[in-house]
Amino acid sequence: MSRIGKQPITVPAKVEITLSAEKIVVKGPLGTLTQAVSKDVIIKQDGATLTLEAANDSQHANAMSGTMRALLANMVHGVDKGFERKLNLVGVGYKAQAQGAKLNLALGYSHPVVHDMPEGVKCETPTATEILLKGVDKQKVGQVAAIVRGYRPPEPYKGKGVRYSDEVIVLKETKKK
Repeated sequence: MSRIGKQPITVPAKVEITLSAEKIVVKGPLGTLTQAVSKDVIIKQDGATLTLEAANDSQHANAMSGTMRALLANMVHGVDKGFERKLNLVGVGYKAQAQGAKLNLALGYSHPVVHDMPEGVKCETPTATEILLKGVDKQKVGQVAAIVRGYRPPEPYKGKGVRYSDEVIVLKETKKK
């Protein structure tokens, strides 16, 4: 059985979980998330803990128990504390500005790049070269961060571009004559 799938999920007092045959709903102080439940996984709620187990001995059921456990743990963490992803802009003249549900980026192109934030993801710019993405859904926050990074990924010679705050760019040596 999956080692991840065996671990129980502790549910904080502020979070409410509703189980049904086809979906699970997690409500918390920051919002509500729903997830479809696989037929290969059995979810049991015992007070403030959730345990998952594979419905049969197949390899797919084993894999799905670990996947569902990770998804549910992320949902519980998201509605309780939320997720955030920090991006840094490195380069002369690279700037970011949050305006409501839009993120305006100046990334060295001849035109400004405007990114519309999806529902459930908030954007802040503490400084002109920092972007802070916050949300309840870990997948959405990570996807928006990847899209914003994709507008100008870090280049390998000078390191200019949009990068994650914890990302390490190994710079290449320039060609010698």
